[in-house]
Amino acid sequence: MTKHLDRELQSLRSSLVEQFGIVEQMIQRSVRSLVERNSDLADQVIAGDAQVDKTDIYIEEECLKLLALHQPVATDMRWLVTVVKTNSELERMADLACNIAERAKSLSFLPLYPVPDEIHEMVSISTRMVRDALDSFVERDPEKAAAVINEDDRVDALNRKVIDQLQETMRQTPDNVEPALHCFSASRQLERIADLAENIAEDVIYLVEGTIVRHKHDAFLDSSTNE
Repeated sequence: MTKHLDRELQSLRSSLVEQFGIVEQMIQRSVRSLVERNSDLADQVIAGDAQVDKTDIYIEEECLKLLALHQPVATDMRWLVTVVKTNSELERMADLACNIAERAKSLSFLPLYPVPDEIHEMVSISTRMVRDALDSFVERDPEKAAAVINEDDRVDALNRKVIDQLQETMRQTPDNVEPALHCFSASRQLERIADLAENIAEDVIYLVEGTIVRHKHDAFLDSSTNE
């Protein structure tokens, strides 16, 4: 029974890692479609969401099946709970990537409006956070997870800067309200993707240490630094 459970857990792990890769690619492509005004690339992102949804359901059903059949305890139980939560975060990231792609399709009709430079930096940090969240999960590394949590403040600051710039643009040049709103929305989606990567990092810390750090990051990060 234990060997069977181990095989099932390994298969589930592989499916989740593959889902991570697909979602990360969707995020990168969605922003490329935004910057390059590439509607075809945006359509690829949107079309890919169906496979993510299918895998999302498969992973959740497998987790519930293993919980019911094997009634795991301790580490295995925490691992399955973490997979369920992480799987949900990834599906939401894919939806946000699709939202960015939709904004890109709208901006393709407004090719002269430049995307704020800060959005490029937000993309770099957000995708790195997603990748590092995956690494922290695979390696069961709470320190790497803590680093992901720390990065979220940078994305928040960039998002605020973008919003301030876009609000000023809309005040000064009303003709640019429509494209500015599309960029506003894209920036907000990226900020949410970073939040979801942060949530996954929180789940990894719970997985490894059994500690729920949600809403109390400062206390956890301070204790990690002092160890």
